[in-house]
Amino acid sequence: MAVDYAVIVVYLAGMLGMGWWGMRRAKSKSEFLVAGRRLGPGMYSGTMAAIVLGGASTIGGVGLGYKHGLSGAWMVLTIGFGLLALSVFFSARIARLKVYTVSEMLDLRYGGRAGLITGLVMWAYTLMLAVTSTIAYATIFDVLFDVNRTVSIILGGAIVVAYSTLGGMWSITITDMVQFVVKTIGVLLLLLPIAVVKAGGFAEMKAQLPNEYFAPLGIGGETIFTYVLIYTFGMLIGQDIWQRVFTARSDKVARWGGTIAGTYCLVYAIAGAVIGTAAKVLYPDLASADDAFATIVTDELPMGVRGLVLAAALAAVMSTSSGALIACATVANNDIWSRLRGRAGSGATDHDEVKGNRAFILAMGIATICISIALNDVVEALTVAYNLLVGGLLVPILGGLLWKRGTVQGALAAVAVGGLSVIGFMAAYGILANQPIYYGLLASLATYLVVSLATRPTDPAVLAHWRERLAGRGAPDEGEGAAPEPPAPEPAAAR
Repeated sequence: MAVDYAVIVVYLAGMLGMGWWGMRRAKSKSEFLVAGRRLGPGMYSGTMAAIVLGGASTIGGVGLGYKHGLSGAWMVLTIGFGLLALSVFFSARIARLKVYTVSEMLDLRYGGRAGLITGLVMWAYTLMLAVTSTIAYATIFDVLFDVNRTVSIILGGAIVVAYSTLGGMWSITITDMVQFVVKTIGVLLLLLPIAVVKAGGFAEMKAQLPNEYFAPLGIGGETIFTYVLIYTFGMLIGQDIWQRVFTARSDKVARWGGTIAGTYCLVYAIAGAVIGTAAKVLYPDLASADDAFATIVTDELPMGVRGLVLAAALAAVMSTSSGALIACATVANNDIWSRLRGRAGSGATDHDEVKGNRAFILAMGIATICISIALNDVVEALTVAYNLLVGGLLVPILGGLLWKRGTVQGALAAVAVGGLSVIGFMAAYGILANQPIYYGLLASLATYLVVSLATRPTDPAVLAHWRERLAGRGAPDEGEGAAPEPPAPEPAAAR
């Protein structure tokens, strides 16, 4: 294992080195939070694929393949479909807005009053996403170094917090690009063919396993539908994903680069399911399906290759964790703290924005590590976060992009009703049940339509400013800070 350890140590040291390099590039708020909006198609595609394909997609995807066969690919497939839909239909408009957060977009569209409540929901989601990614370090470092859970979380979390705090999005972008390459080599080019060969090839796999392991819908239609609602729609509205769209050099890069990344996700999904199916042939009686990845790596791969593939798993977790961390800190600073400070009458702007955002990443990173140590099982917590995100925010966000008659009252009511409905139905049916997201989305949609139609249309000046920003005009210089408030509505007598 000495060679494997060396590979991992070099990889981790490289991540810290990238953080130091990124610190030298991040001299402004735009550079720190969105890499100066300068990423070209190659780097954009790689980093976008890295952020969406985390530990759940790698370790969890193989585990679903072990449990369900080829249909275990559906979870990661729906992630790829969501990224494709975002890239083809929405990314160009999102990139042209030149904002930093989803809540800023909602303020622009609805008139400056929707940001705080949506920011709180988005912050809870990104925090729990960062926590679940951080907890995943425990599994990987236990396999690598046989250390206990708390030490694993602190070690992995500290590395991510360090390079993210130092260089912000530039550090995360460079490390994600390295992680994308490591994942591609480790999972697609090495583990996939080796696993299939070790299992005796596809013919032997079909002979050894039941037919349902090779049925496209074997995992169940209702499960696939729920994956679409949670993951496909979640890709459309998550701050961690939008913040990567904001890094694109142009709307064309956002559209085509994201399309390439989405297609890569589809390939990765099938690869994970095939690896899991091969693991089922080799190890039919594992205590947990999620042990399939680590078991096949440690038992079947040669020295050196094993270290690279474990580094690939570590890369998958670190890319999601760092992306969620900077998204969480950006929302906490821009959408919550800045607004509360403004309401308290402290409107001073003569502060170092890079230093302020760096402090928020550090604070959110420490909080993430502490919560990760305290929680034993966060599957239910992550489900709550995703249900609140999709049930509360999907309709107001997509409604704002697609329906000009939507109003701020409709948006806020949809967030409140959708979120409360999800909570109520989770209490009634159970946190992991499918019904809460179904009924929550329906309640949110009905509320948005009814309240929007029953209230005064959005002020024409606000909509005109919104259309200008969608067209790529009227955005502030990056040195000016956050996007300005949209024009205030005119008094009723003036309309």
